[in-house]
Amino acid sequence: MSQLSERPEKPVVGVSMPHESATLHVTGTALYTDDLVHRTKDVLHAHPVQVMKAHGRITALRTEPALAVPGVVRVLTGADVPGVNDAGMKHDEPLFPDEVMFYGHAVAWVLGETLEAARLGAAAVEVELDELPSVVTLQDAIAAGSFHGARPVMLTGDVDAGFADAAHVFTGEFQFSDQEHFYLETHAALAHIDEAEQVFVQSSTQHPSETQEIVAHVLGLHSHEVTVQCLRMGGGFGGKEMQPHGFAAVAALGAKLTGRPVRLRLNRTQDLTMSGKRHGFHAQWKIGFDPDGRVRALEATLTADGGWSLDLSEPVVARALCHIDNTYWLPNARVTGRIAKTNKVSNTAFRGFGGPQGMLVIEDIMGRCAPLLGLDPMELRERNFYQQGQATPYGQPVVQPERISAVWQKAVDNGGIADRKREIAAFNASHPNTKRALAVTGVKFGISFNLTAFNQGGALVLIYKDGSVLINHGGTEMGQGLHTKMLQVAATSLGIPLYKVRLAPTRTDKVPNTSATAASSGADLNGAAVKNACEQLRERLLRVAASQLGANASDVRIVEGVARTLGSDEELAWDDLVRTAYFQRVQLSAAGFYRTEGLHWDAKSFRGSPFKYFSHGAAAAEVEVDGFTGAYRIRRVDIVHDVGDSLSPMIDIGQVEGGFVQGAGWLTLEDMRWDATDGPHRGRLLTRAASTYKLPSFSEMPEEFNVTLLENATEEGSVYGSKAVGEPPLMLAFSVREALRQAAAAFGPSGVSVELASPATPEAVYWAIESARQGATSRNGHDSNGSAAGAHACEVKVRTDATALSGA
Repeated sequence: MSQLSERPEKPVVGVSMPHESATLHVTGTALYTDDLVHRTKDVLHAHPVQVMKAHGRITALRTEPALAVPGVVRVLTGADVPGVNDAGMKHDEPLFPDEVMFYGHAVAWVLGETLEAARLGAAAVEVELDELPSVVTLQDAIAAGSFHGARPVMLTGDVDAGFADAAHVFTGEFQFSDQEHFYLETHAALAHIDEAEQVFVQSSTQHPSETQEIVAHVLGLHSHEVTVQCLRMGGGFGGKEMQPHGFAAVAALGAKLTGRPVRLRLNRTQDLTMSGKRHGFHAQWKIGFDPDGRVRALEATLTADGGWSLDLSEPVVARALCHIDNTYWLPNARVTGRIAKTNKVSNTAFRGFGGPQGMLVIEDIMGRCAPLLGLDPMELRERNFYQQGQATPYGQPVVQPERISAVWQKAVDNGGIADRKREIAAFNASHPNTKRALAVTGVKFGISFNLTAFNQGGALVLIYKDGSVLINHGGTEMGQGLHTKMLQVAATSLGIPLYKVRLAPTRTDKVPNTSATAASSGADLNGAAVKNACEQLRERLLRVAASQLGANASDVRIVEGVARTLGSDEELAWDDLVRTAYFQRVQLSAAGFYRTEGLHWDAKSFRGSPFKYFSHGAAAAEVEVDGFTGAYRIRRVDIVHDVGDSLSPMIDIGQVEGGFVQGAGWLTLEDMRWDATDGPHRGRLLTRAASTYKLPSFSEMPEEFNVTLLENATEEGSVYGSKAVGEPPLMLAFSVREALRQAAAAFGPSGVSVELASPATPEAVYWAIESARQGATSRNGHDSNGSAAGAHACEVKVRTDATALSGA
């Protein structure tokens, strides 16, 4: 076992415990960025001047009327920026734009003594616009050839030969929806300037170092003149990885120009209309199977709706390509990615970061093709699982293929799938207007940032004379339990009780140059860095303990706050040990660092090993569908998920549950609508509040919800043998969508390939049922935006006998 993964005697990691701020959360005493306003004097409030047109060039911007509004102090425009007028890392996102690029684009900000004064001032600003043509839908962008950014191609094997050898070839098209993060806390920042002209920004950000960098370049400063702190976030899900930077920069600019603290917090409608979403995708595909139902070749083009600027669209598309295989070996594949440029908000990171979109494509293909091949969908999926010695289409060996089968079989066993499928068949035979179905899907998700440089983490650990410990690390807490795990890692590494360790807020003047808390890497990177710092301190303290106990340092162990020598009853309490070390002038602070080893990636050739390891999971979902309305309920879900040796089992189970529900929301409920008409509100987000955007609630939860963590799953080379848990569980929700497809198909004859729009709302399920009833393999209606849901999975080579493969 590696040093990084090995656990000492009586570790604190692996113990189930509540979130470190759980009591603060439920009592309302946890502080978030905007709560700090009430502790700050003379705060000014910022309000955006939004232009309600999808596209146009600004011909006049008159701020004088705003300054006449009582309580308005200043209007910020592009003329006020002393540095670079840009909020992005690619310099394609003007902070104060000359051209409106989406409906609700902020072109100026008003500072007022009160939020109401700022709001009235913003309403008084006069903007004249020369309207320009706009591209709102993904289909329109594809038709117009409106693209930007890189167009990667992932190629493996001989695709043409693969199709030539295939016994069955199908083609299809699939478009699926974007998704709103809908975190509880909207974007917020509070900036002030100290007596030394240092800029201090409190920000709800997943990436404090990049927020620091953007604020500095907007203000024309060096990074050491800007400090960014994040206490905690009320949710992030990727929506606060890139998008907080501009809001923090506006607050900092206002503070710099007025000398007063400036608070910026978006209300819910502003947040919905100004911040990016999960990328919606369009996929066009062609797939070939051999006589036994194994994939021989895949050709696909994935188009992401990037919105008006690039943001993180390029790495999102790259990760989508890297995950189109999911758990299946694709011996011959050619997959192209591209980014559509539309006049909508700039889409951004969202839990899974393109991985869910890529995986959804292949799972949709499997679900659509299984009936045409005469195979049970579970059987088709199992026949195509990775085996030992096989590699991904981008060249990374799949070193734990047995985990794919292990979690799958455990989910099948836990769920009693064989017996329940017989019960479902009996139920369906006696209920002509209500059908049930059960589907099982798996997950293989790569862990690490695709950009190798981001795979590093830092920490600063301080031990005080009284034996108490303070840890700082570069990760941010958005409710996912990262800080809880870091406390457990520190206590385990030092060999002390958890109560002796406290964690400081994340800030850039303690741990510099950190990566975003994203890509499910928060615990891996920061946990290893914390462990590294603690190990430095422990080695120093072991030498001190050895001198006091008359032993060799290699024979001393610190367990539960007591230093002991092997084979001896002599001991030294932690507090006494630390005090002794202080008087011996031993350094009691250490900076830790970690870099993920073994990664390499060539973005041009789209080859390499970008991931440290793969996380695995499987879910079995049973649904019941009403044939008259398409309404459905999730009767039961059984999940088995691979988190290695869990650092904190209660936290991890909560993440699995939450990720699954959020994925189910994306796939079945969350139906984003945009005005694509040629009317005056073209480009407006129509689902701009909780009243019009359907989120999962208790009524959408599975009636029976069973989550099991895979046992005996130590991950070598990862902190205390654990695996990431943030993103992979979201894709377990594919099982719900596939169960809905199968339930809809049960209303028609066997062997029918049923299409299902995404999100699979009750309306979409109803159209799928109608299609099944007609026994048709043609399109099942229209997707949520009123556009074609996609060409059916039609056979273009050899007609498949519906029973040909059933016994293969």
